[in-house]
Amino acid sequence: MGFARTCAVALVGVEGVVVEVQADLEPGVAAFTLVGLPDKSLTESRDRVRAAVVNSGGEWPQKKLTVGLSPASVPKAGSGFDLAVACAVLGAAERIDPRVLADVVMIGELGLDGRVRPVRGILPAVLAAADAGYEQVVVPECAAAEACLVPGVSVLGVRSLRQLVAVLTDEPVPDEDPDEQGRPDPLLAGLRVPGAAAATGMHGTGAAQHDQGHDLADVVGQLAARTAVEVAAAGGHHLFLEGPPGAGKTMLAERLPAILPPLDRQESLEVTAVHSVAGLLPPGKPLIDVAPYCAPHHSATMQALVGGGPGVARPGAVSLAHRGVLFLDETPEFSSHALDALRQPLESGHVVIARSAGVVRFPAKFLMVLAANPCPCGRFSQTNDLCECPPSAIRRYQARLSGPLLDRVDLRVEADRVTRAELTANGARGESTATVAARVRTARERAAARLAGTPWRTNSDIPGRELRSRWRAAPGAMDDAERSLERGVLTARGLDRVLRVAWTVADLAGHDRPDAGDVALALQLRTGVPRGVPTAIGAPA
Repeated sequence: MGFARTCAVALVGVEGVVVEVQADLEPGVAAFTLVGLPDKSLTESRDRVRAAVVNSGGEWPQKKLTVGLSPASVPKAGSGFDLAVACAVLGAAERIDPRVLADVVMIGELGLDGRVRPVRGILPAVLAAADAGYEQVVVPECAAAEACLVPGVSVLGVRSLRQLVAVLTDEPVPDEDPDEQGRPDPLLAGLRVPGAAAATGMHGTGAAQHDQGHDLADVVGQLAARTAVEVAAAGGHHLFLEGPPGAGKTMLAERLPAILPPLDRQESLEVTAVHSVAGLLPPGKPLIDVAPYCAPHHSATMQALVGGGPGVARPGAVSLAHRGVLFLDETPEFSSHALDALRQPLESGHVVIARSAGVVRFPAKFLMVLAANPCPCGRFSQTNDLCECPPSAIRRYQARLSGPLLDRVDLRVEADRVTRAELTANGARGESTATVAARVRTARERAAARLAGTPWRTNSDIPGRELRSRWRAAPGAMDDAERSLERGVLTARGLDRVLRVAWTVADLAGHDRPDAGDVALALQLRTGVPRGVPTAIGAPA
């Protein structure tokens, strides 16, 4: 009787569980049994592994073969177990020393010819192996750069099963025929399914690779909206832009990722792990270091927005926008159920998807930007009578955004219609992206220095009780906001959010703590009601 074991990783969301792959050979009728709660794609590995071993020059054991995946209570899905199953079988057949396999984690799909193909979720799988104490990982050669992002792990990238067997048995490593130059790597086929990101609005390159030609200076006018975008980037505050078509709401949202600070190492790993599971990593760029930008279409379902779907739960738009920007254009056209599903991730920073097979948790800490027209025709305004919508239609349209959802939005700004004079004026436009990004970076550094030693990074993260006890505004600065609470204009959550925005305004203006002017501007940005304060940050009163 022969026995061997090695390890693989089962992904549950973006978290991994190390699975021990055990192979047992017994005398009897030749058969291959796979146990341990495998799904359909994993059950089919029996045929893939047998063909890969034979076509790699190996001999398939003609005995009763049982492969067990332990722990058996954890559901296993996908084709990433092929490499571990093949090596465990070869170990049980004494083609490979079983002692060499015991402490190695293997991740990869096998082709019928023995080539090792990449699978989704390499980075979170290697992270799980490192957390479990494993130091040696075998992955497909084309995914080795992604696996090497995890420190303290020795990564071996292989292109075929023959190469791996040669390495494990100390034999000369055979050379594989290189692919023809100029042709796409066939091993990457299927890793990025065409149209996989269409439902979430991700760009073709996967992450939020915003167009470098987009600059804030391209936006005509909209001083209040530009200020709100700057405040949102500096403090991580959610933003609601309302205005007629063509006012520049989408332009502002598309330029917001460029003024956000670059992701640090931990944030980059979090974002890369989510995009790796979704199969949206940009080719040749294993680490995402810029803020993602996700803009789902208004016809997106709740599953496309928050995650889920049939079978294995997949990350939705809110998770793909983790540490970046989620832009919902034409927000009233979204399903009310999908919009209300955003309430929980806006507060907690993660999404929990419950299924009969278990519970999946995806990170979802994003900056949300909502954009809407004031009415169905888009021409309603207090200053003109171009709108032809009846009042009842306007009320129904605006009521599609629920009060609890809007109460979680810190900044509400009305984008004005662009005039002919503004559009045709010569000379300097607004500030460039580089100028605003530098100011945002300085404000983030001030907030980080103030919050050093706490679990919070930005002003939007601070709980209300901590704001009221540890980081108070100047004496008397909150009087107007507190009176708005008494009149019912603000809720208790809204009052805390006004104080958070006031701290961000103070950081941008270089104040040690918010004064009455900072709070007034924060209150104006929160309620949308003019209060006679300059819109520009730091402008003289």
